[in-house]
Amino acid sequence: MIKIFLGVDHQGLKYKDEIANYLKSNGIDVTVSKLANNALDDYPDFAYDICQKVLQEKGLGILVCSTGIGMSIAANKVKGIKCARVFNEDDAFTAKNHNGANVIAIGTSVGLDNIYKIVDAFIATKGPSEERHLRRLAKIDAIEAGTYHV
Repeated sequence: MIKIFLGVDHQGLKYKDEIANYLKSNGIDVTVSKLANNALDDYPDFAYDICQKVLQEKGLGILVCSTGIGMSIAANKVKGIKCARVFNEDDAFTAKNHNGANVIAIGTSVGLDNIYKIVDAFIATKGPSEERHLRRLAKIDAIEAGTYHV
């Protein structure tokens, strides 16, 4: 069974319990970041915390903040993480199936019902298998490793 790691900053806090409970009610093993939320918390802390857990336990990560932008930027600084900012189910599918995303970042503006749909699509989608996607991901890995040359 896949393990899901959930992190939210102060902007995503309003949906933290709902998302965690939704995942649990669907039989998904979810771990919520234990970092403290407050009005002055910083999204990079949550992105880093969740990404480390995703890598250590080979799970998937879900990050929620106001827009998803800052979380995705911070998450993508962690070697081995492929994080996509997603707005809908199609984005979640493409992020995982084409781009090998192991973390998604979602803005609260999409609303809770859409977050549920996004999360469901992300979890249900298989990783990349087509040669063209695997080739492109190998190039991204080479960029990350500093060995890529055009």
